Amino acid sequence: MLDDVFDELAGIRNEPVWRPMPDAVRNAWSDKLPRQGTEAEDVYRSYQATIAPYGVGNRHPQFLGWVHGGGSAIGVLADMLAAGLNANCGGRDHAPIACERQVIRWASEMLGMPPESSGLVLSGTSMANFVAILTARAAAFGEGIRRTGISGVQPVGYASAGAHMCVARAFDMAGLGADALRLIPNDADGALKLADLRARIAEDRALGFHPFVVIGTAGSVDIGAIDDLSGLAEICHQEHLWFHVDAAFGAIAMLSPALRLRFAGMDRADSVAFDFHKWAQVPYDAGGIVVRDADAHRAAFAREVAYLRRDARGLAAGEPWPVDLGPELSRGFRALKVWMTLKTYGADRIGRVAEQCCDLAQRLAALIDAEPLLERLAPVPLNIVCFSYRLGDNAMQAAIAADLQEAGAVVLSTTTIGGRTALRAAFVNHRTRREDTVAVVRAVLAAGAARLDRIESVPEKEPREVA
Repeated sequence: MLDDVFDELAGIRNEPVWRPMPDAVRNAWSDKLPRQGTEAEDVYRSYQATIAPYGVGNRHPQFLGWVHGGGSAIGVLADMLAAGLNANCGGRDHAPIACERQVIRWASEMLGMPPESSGLVLSGTSMANFVAILTARAAAFGEGIRRTGISGVQPVGYASAGAHMCVARAFDMAGLGADALRLIPNDADGALKLADLRARIAEDRALGFHPFVVIGTAGSVDIGAIDDLSGLAEICHQEHLWFHVDAAFGAIAMLSPALRLRFAGMDRADSVAFDFHKWAQVPYDAGGIVVRDADAHRAAFAREVAYLRRDARGLAAGEPWPVDLGPELSRGFRALKVWMTLKTYGADRIGRVAEQCCDLAQRLAALIDAEPLLERLAPVPLNIVCFSYRLGDNAMQAAIAADLQEAGAVVLSTTTIGGRTALRAAFVNHRTRREDTVAVVRAVLAAGAARLDRIESVPEKEPREVA
């Protein structure tokens, strides 16, 4: 199995980016529960036939559709070691939790936050944003809200109109309601308008609402836009609001001296959510949260029960336990693959991966701007390029994306920019090179031309005879 995994990684560029599952494979997933065991070799052959060829494709250097990291060889081995150790990282006193705490200290250093900051390694930024909203809620309204729930107040928070959907879901899951998240309009660069935020906070206070949190975006999902984090930090300071930053992939750019200045103000956040499985190239899933006030973080989650009693000695020592800082008691050893990745490659090299991805995005943007049949639809502040094929409508853009995906050539996704469907290329994979940007342009031009040929080859309908 290990030999095959490393052979696949070594030859990944020669494979299709993505393959749709044939009907025979898709139908096999309706098999009934196996009652008898099967030899491991036969199970592995089944995996090779029905799973391995039909993954999402994000290991491939020409997978540019979504903000997915490409993974790494050391991450494969780390996941194997973690599974072999089979540690439950919800609590107690053992080395895997010490490893996780070190990863959080490293993340705090990366973000410019105090070394005594709290945090967790989580499944991803969606869960990290949820933890942040619950922590901000408890900090604003007191620990009693965990027992009595929201009563007599109407909490509201604020984020950019370009914020990831998981931020609204965090409000929903926290019992605040997605409507309690006020989405503030963006400027031409996709950043939240500070004047509009100030006005909305004042309006909400006048109407009897209780503002408690502002969520800044450090790399929006559509175009990679970065909010004015210093400006948001100042507003939060003046208004006594919790300042949280959703930096799903932007946080790792803090490891690059060339990119770090674009995120000025992140070091003033009360909490930051981010992913290791994007630019840091840690295999899925691995995200994190850092919280400046460790006491506030613990107050949002800690609960004493007899069967989880803490002691000064033995295996029950070592508090606070991770379960005191988040919703999960059963937790895998995700931190190992983060720790091994950072130890193996070093923070500087990972920072250069982020730089390389942003350079490639600028390279693609320049190629698009020079091509008469392509049109760029948004600025390129980081690593995402949104563009269209000029001779096609919105449906054509979606068809081009699907055609390229099914051909296994290049994976692009789509989004909507100014009411128009855009082809979206996101550079996240450390394996992607300059020649891949040329391949994107050629593939889109060829797919667009093929679509036009199909349209032109459709015969016109015969006119209907008039009786």
